[in-house]
Amino acid sequence: MQIGQVVLIVLGLPQVLLYFLGPNLVSWKAKKQPTVSKSSTEAEYRAIAYTVQDTLHIRSVLFELGWPISEPVHLLCDNISASYLTANPVQHARSKHIQIDYHFVRERVAHGDLIVQHVPTHLQLSDIFTKSLSSQRFHFLKDNLCVVSP
Repeated sequence: MQIGQVVLIVLGLPQVLLYFLGPNLVSWKAKKQPTVSKSSTEAEYRAIAYTVQDTLHIRSVLFELGWPISEPVHLLCDNISASYLTANPVQHARSKHIQIDYHFVRERVAHGDLIVQHVPTHLQLSDIFTKSLSSQRFHFLKDNLCVVSP
């Protein structure tokens, strides 16, 4: 493995992602998928789709830090069928339903079933789980989450 090469490993479900820069583990993530998959292939394929989105973000951060990744990213997946789906654009009877979820949100907005709204940064409740915060901001977000001591 060369320096500057990013290797992403998808290990089982819930998906566990390990991000390497050269031989060094630089980030990791464990995440349960928000949807129920009909097969292990679908579950792994969704995990790959999520990982690719995350990978694009990591590549842009590395580029901004002055470490552009010129080589293709290597994603290691333990599901052969899911790996084949990434290279085969032909839809098969058993895989055609997988693509539906990519357009689901857009359809729900068009039908009026969903409204996507902007949330100002200072009201973004998810920051409490993802950012280092001052105690004042932490307590503000905690209070808005309705979290209380037992």
